[in-house]
Amino acid sequence: MKTKEIQTLFKQFEAVAHELDGIECWSARDLQVLLGYSNWQNFEKVLDKAKMACFQVGEKIDYHFTDVSKTIAMPKGAEKQIDDILLTRYGCYLLAQNGDSQKMQVAFAQTYFAVQTRRAEIIEQRILEYERVKAREKLSQTEKQLSAILYERGIDDKGFAIIRSKGDQALFHLNTLQLKRKMNVPESRPIADFLPTVSIKAKDLASEMTSVNVQNKDLKGRQPIEKEHVDNNTAVRKILLDRGIIPEQLPPAEDVKKLQRRLVNEDKKVLK
Repeated sequence: MKTKEIQTLFKQFEAVAHELDGIECWSARDLQVLLGYSNWQNFEKVLDKAKMACFQVGEKIDYHFTDVSKTIAMPKGAEKQIDDILLTRYGCYLLAQNGDSQKMQVAFAQTYFAVQTRRAEIIEQRILEYERVKAREKLSQTEKQLSAILYERGIDDKGFAIIRSKGDQALFHLNTLQLKRKMNVPESRPIADFLPTVSIKAKDLASEMTSVNVQNKDLKGRQPIEKEHVDNNTAVRKILLDRGIIPEQLPPAEDVKKLQRRLVNEDKKVLK
């Protein structure tokens, strides 16, 4: 395929892209023309194969292949409603994979949508990684704030460490040492550096609740504050369990410090 042909096809596929509720999509009727199918009935057979492929990998067909109607112009100013389907990028990728690869347009589409789909996956993954780094930073800030509040109420660093450990046990039903061994976390490192995002946010919420209630209830001394923190972590655990999430059974995540360094290095490469 010549460079000029590739550039022409690229512009054509980009030109017919739509956005619906923030999701990029393509009309099956437009794709029929772009992929070189003159007959809609023959093209529907390719669509059916793509839908089956979607089902077999566990994706929702209705999400990636949404039935809609389309108005087309007829002679003498008349209009006609015809059936159409809106496809996501992934739906288009499956469609291209099930098309006639002998057609130049289909061969182009197979690569075009594969690259674009993978790019979207990479972007989504990076967003999730950034979210985890930000959640860890937020937890550090919350715990520093809580430590300062408790220090004013007679709790030193050792007492704060004990209270935090008791909170972890209430949240995970394992003490800190047991949790570290279960997740293969070095003893010198904070457990939060290896927790998945939902667990980090759970710890953060419980600590925020403790900060608020210690001040509102004017709690002083280790025992009442420890009880408050345990109660808050127990309440957060209940929320997770009610939603089918068992925090101690979640797999460990990548060391957040390594993740942060990797993201910074990748950003530097992109900016060069």
